[in-house]
Amino acid sequence: MEPFGERALPDRPSRAPPDRPSLRGNLPGRPGGKFTQHRRIDVMRQLLLQHPKGLTLYELSERLRVTPRSLRRYLSEVRRGLDLEPTRERGSGPTRWRVAPSEMPRRVALRRTQAYALLGARRLFEPLRGSSLYEEIDLVVQRLLGVARLPGRGPNAGLGDAGLEDRFLYLPFAPKDYGDQVDAVDELFQAVANNRPLGCRYPRAEDGALERLVVHPYAMVLYKDEVFCLGRNVGAGEVQALALDRMRDVAPTDDPPFELPRRFSLESYCQGQFGLWRAREEHVVAIDFDPRVADYVRSRRLHPSQRVEPLGGGGVRLHLRMGGLAELTTWVLGFGALARVVAPPELRSRVLEELGRAVAAYADAPVPGAPPAPTPPARAPRKPRRTPRT
Repeated sequence: MEPFGERALPDRPSRAPPDRPSLRGNLPGRPGGKFTQHRRIDVMRQLLLQHPKGLTLYELSERLRVTPRSLRRYLSEVRRGLDLEPTRERGSGPTRWRVAPSEMPRRVALRRTQAYALLGARRLFEPLRGSSLYEEIDLVVQRLLGVARLPGRGPNAGLGDAGLEDRFLYLPFAPKDYGDQVDAVDELFQAVANNRPLGCRYPRAEDGALERLVVHPYAMVLYKDEVFCLGRNVGAGEVQALALDRMRDVAPTDDPPFELPRRFSLESYCQGQFGLWRAREEHVVAIDFDPRVADYVRSRRLHPSQRVEPLGGGGVRLHLRMGGLAELTTWVLGFGALARVVAPPELRSRVLEELGRAVAAYADAPVPGAPPAPTPPARAPRKPRRTPRT
């Protein structure tokens, strides 16, 4: 696998000795194009990992095409995440910076099929585009592309550079656009990674008014192509799933880091098709489905508790044990006349109420595209009766 750093910025011979480089001649200053400081720092990290003996400041600055002054600033950023140590080959030789031997990672070998499998899921992260987190993921994607496009070997090598990364792919259904919330994406990720409390404003369920919350973010979840923060609402004293697109003024608080509960399990809050929550109450649900959608219901894992029972005529009955019914009501309505709630009575009432509202919404509304109702012909005025003569 060709290293990403070397691919992005190929080695060039130095035009000046390392102790007295010609900065004006070799360094064009800030690189043109979309090459952010974040990417330069990542390339610098890769260069240090690729050269176990280390590199001097001037060698690094030439390869990154920045001044030594800027390079020292980048070096400080890299040292936050890697244990770097200065070394000298001889007593009077230039100082070289290298990654400490204990920090050197092991090489991860990937076959082309494995690279294609990972690349196939890359669109999953499209909602994060524009954030620093997305840039980190994109760097990995570029390296995986380098592996996938390498020519195969042996009798089962397959086609070289077959473009399979664009033909074996997960496509998001209707992803959210977080273009105006990229900072919130990064704040949430860092808070989850470091157990840092977050502050935000979030609409109340009762009236939609924004209220100030302090949250202990336990997990960052991509669910149905949306980003959720699953964490403990400190004020309410309970774990809630907060939609990122509804969170405002997201920022870490000055509170100390929190401890993740030992028994916390993300799976216990995942209700499959029906949302992220954990309710105290439990409903026993039964829904009958028409034969036309029986295969759809049978072939999907909708909820951990589901059980599908065949019915006469080709239909099926779906059995569930779950708490909240709001998401389930919406899901049942999506089937129209092809689904009928058997139990519980509360779910039947909810569905009937929503159907009544839908009928009422269409009661007086004209049907789009329908021809106008014909106007009855106007009647001719009646002739006045003649009064008979006497």
